[in-house]
Amino acid sequence: MDNPFLDRSFQIAWSQLTAERVGPAIETALAEAEAALARIAAVPAGQADYRHSFLALEESTVQLNEAWAKVTHLTTVADSPVLREAHNAMLPKVSAFFAKIPLNAGVWTQLKAADALPSVIALRGEHRRFVDETMADFRQQGADLPADQKTRLEAVQSELAQLTQKYSENVLDATNAWELLVTDPARLAGLPAHAREAARQSALKKGQGTEAAPVWRFTLHAPSQEPVMLYAEDAGLRQEMWSAATLVGRQAPHDNRELITRILALRQEKAALLGHPHFADLVLQRRMAKSGAAALAFITDLHGRVNAAFGREAHELEAFKAEQTKTPLARLAPWETGFWAERLRRSRYDFDEEQLRPYFPMDRVLNGLFAITGRIFGIRVTERLAGAVEVWHPEVKFYDVHDRAGRHLGSFYADWHPRESKRGGAWMNYLITGGPGAGGPRAPHLGLMCGNMTPAMDGKPALLTHREVETVFHEFGHLLHHLLGEVELKSLNGVNVAGDFVELPSQIMENWCWERAGLDLFARHYETGAIIPDALFQRMIAAKNFRSATATMRQLAFARMDLELHLHAASYAQGDVSARLQALLRDYVVPTEPPAPTIENRFTHIFSDPTGYAAGYYSYKWAEVLDADAFTRFKREGIFSEKVGGEFVAKVLSRGNSADPMQLFTDFMGRPPDLAALLLRAGLA
Repeated sequence: MDNPFLDRSFQIAWSQLTAERVGPAIETALAEAEAALARIAAVPAGQADYRHSFLALEESTVQLNEAWAKVTHLTTVADSPVLREAHNAMLPKVSAFFAKIPLNAGVWTQLKAADALPSVIALRGEHRRFVDETMADFRQQGADLPADQKTRLEAVQSELAQLTQKYSENVLDATNAWELLVTDPARLAGLPAHAREAARQSALKKGQGTEAAPVWRFTLHAPSQEPVMLYAEDAGLRQEMWSAATLVGRQAPHDNRELITRILALRQEKAALLGHPHFADLVLQRRMAKSGAAALAFITDLHGRVNAAFGREAHELEAFKAEQTKTPLARLAPWETGFWAERLRRSRYDFDEEQLRPYFPMDRVLNGLFAITGRIFGIRVTERLAGAVEVWHPEVKFYDVHDRAGRHLGSFYADWHPRESKRGGAWMNYLITGGPGAGGPRAPHLGLMCGNMTPAMDGKPALLTHREVETVFHEFGHLLHHLLGEVELKSLNGVNVAGDFVELPSQIMENWCWERAGLDLFARHYETGAIIPDALFQRMIAAKNFRSATATMRQLAFARMDLELHLHAASYAQGDVSARLQALLRDYVVPTEPPAPTIENRFTHIFSDPTGYAAGYYSYKWAEVLDADAFTRFKREGIFSEKVGGEFVAKVLSRGNSADPMQLFTDFMGRPPDLAALLLRAGLA
């Protein structure tokens, strides 16, 4: 193809994907997709069989999906004014197109006709699932609405896409806009050496300071922010950074407050148009929870189970600070909780997470990850030599994944360190969905995983925290869900599953980061090659569930906030949203003085996408129940068991959305999930 965005080659020419080519490519892809839908609608009455309706619909958007995936991916890893402008110019058109598909009366007529055919009724397996899911998708997205309501729904969808994109841009821009320059080295007391050196190098890159007269530059990106909040003895430094973080999305020119109320109103309107009392029920009707009420009941049940332990942990921290500072017992400031929690952990367990960092050089972590998944899932991961495959940034690496028989299952890109042109957090995504063809050979999948991990510096390799190691394993779990997919229908492959099931493959991978036998495959001192000393490992395990009720409650607070906003959107149409949420979440957050504001203004999980994790943040805890329970099979039968790993591939990872997720889980475990496994693992049973 003349336009590289439309080139469907497996190896992507990233250097050719320039901003000025976005518009022509997407316009062409949209026109071809529109023509494909028109051909479906034009099939003569009575001739709309499975192939000319359902399968034709599946194929109609493949090229558009792949081209748009490249555009949206580049906005997350290589943002620039011209790319952002090109993306935002096409976003309303793409959003409107996808919103219109279920509202296309001609296509819907053909699907309904085909669905009634004996040959379609007789379908089994993933093809039956595909028909049922497609019909449910159309109905859920308004196929049966009258014409005027369809028109309004299209407009709502388009506006939601633009507003949520603007929300995401505001968070990125506000994060990048802030920096703190420190010239007095005394203010750095308590900071680990790697954090001080990273701050010095960051300043040098920005033209601040010299080797002789250093300046230390801190930002709101996680590798810079977290060490300050945990270790800096200068409370003023922590307060400055905390205050800046709370203002992300809360002040001009990156203020998200009006966007939030409008997004909530549009989501509520969409739900009402589609016959639901609120957005939560619309979103969850086909997830495992089934309804907003059920998700809320799950969250409040867990809250009740951990609340007493949460209260004890809060009191312990206040008492510890009072004892250490010889001051009266009092509430902590919000910029003190992380610092004093870290001090308490050190005091109680003689354990500092920084002691582990030398054992987690990035290259060894990845090699260990690949070794572990090779043992249990029967795959082989090999890196292509630098320069053999084009990438979007010099730091990006490219890997191939094969099975034991040498079959090329797929490939992926990995991009692990922060840049100002890259959004925060960590994520997995896919660019090409392969899989078995209808009677033809299996095509490889193509995916990616990205993060914002501690970078290499000062001649040392990138040395990760244990939490960063968990994140790497987590994202690779998502990636395996895509790459190991054996579903013929692309829309049912991999991570295209119910939102409260999608985190099972990712979260289960984190368990191997806590197993001695797993760690010994990769956790080696970057200088000596020594494994983690047993005494340090024992302290790490002893401290594993330190303040686990607080960590659990933090996730429940986010989930409760999310559900509240989407169950009662009208209540947040005006006034101070943060103040109302603070009152609602009083029993979910660590009590501080002053009280910490809520995070809705920078809560990208639920506001940076028309749906995303909106009304679905509970999924992390829901899937944690699934992963804790599923891992008990590995614990019982062997953490490197090829048999259990093979069953997990066959019954979960390879199946995508080809069957109901509860059926997939039950097929693997032989029974429904058990909440007790999560509480036991967290030390809260």
